[in-house]
Amino acid sequence: MAGMRASRLLSLLLLLQTRGRMTATELARELEVSVRTVYRDVEALSAAGVPVYADRGPAGGYRLLGGFRTRLDGLTAEEAAGLFLAALPGPAAELGLAGLAHQAELKVLAALPPEPRSHAARMRERFHLDVPSWYRGADDVPHLAEVAEAVWEERVLRMTYRRWGPADVERVVHPYGLVLKGGSWYLVAAPPGGEPRTYRVSRILAVETLAERFERPREFDLAAYWREYAREFRERMYTATARIRLAPGLEGLLTYTVGDEVGGAALEGAGEPDAEGWRTLTLPVESLAHARWLLLRLGAGVEVLEPPELRAMMAETAAELYKMYG
Repeated sequence: MAGMRASRLLSLLLLLQTRGRMTATELARELEVSVRTVYRDVEALSAAGVPVYADRGPAGGYRLLGGFRTRLDGLTAEEAAGLFLAALPGPAAELGLAGLAHQAELKVLAALPPEPRSHAARMRERFHLDVPSWYRGADDVPHLAEVAEAVWEERVLRMTYRRWGPADVERVVHPYGLVLKGGSWYLVAAPPGGEPRTYRVSRILAVETLAERFERPREFDLAAYWREYAREFRERMYTATARIRLAPGLEGLLTYTVGDEVGGAALEGAGEPDAEGWRTLTLPVESLAHARWLLLRLGAGVEVLEPPELRAMMAETAAELYKMYG
């Protein structure tokens, strides 16, 4: 408890140092404590010789006198490790590092001279990174913090994993790293003596951190591994192609529907528009069924030319719609 209070007092002091005058309500919100606790903490700082002054009135608040600056602005190892997540409060909280990231950010701001600190504050006010996509929330990852600790401590994990097949599996792995992609966390891990594989953390049903440690390969590059994995994943995902005609003015809707990378590449390789402005292009697709679902979103602005199976599927769906609405 004493350590927690000391950390909170330091946070309060750094908040006043970096932001200037703050009300008790604002401090309580930042520190996630009651206003009464803020009053007690301010009294404790004053008793310790910190020149905290209370301005009275509606526009009042607490501030530091005489340009007082604490020298306790060095980062701990844990705070430095969590600093890169300071702009990602959601992921930091999922990893159990929200408090460390916030503390590290305060210390960095406190160490800056006034002008760079003001510039950093303006950046924070004007830019915000929201990781999950619009159409689905972030994954439920109850075991993420334990997995992250095992990654950091280089400890072996035993986990129960829900794969796409008919049965759950047990795995013992060496966790090399975590990747956040589109709001979903992925664990890159290798079985003892095996090659790295990728596991979606939300599909980990149970996890146990073993006492055994492992030595992470020095040559392993997490970013390089992920780039190659993403490239191979795209190649595995697109198993077929569809040749289509696209109406003029629907280029933006096409890229929105199939993705900028796929749609943009298809449009770049398209032929010249015909007399009516329609363009013929070739799209990579995951499957014919998935292609039908995507292309129907373009309505009468798209015509499937090949393969004939997909053209027949589109015609069948159109006939069913006509039967329903016609």
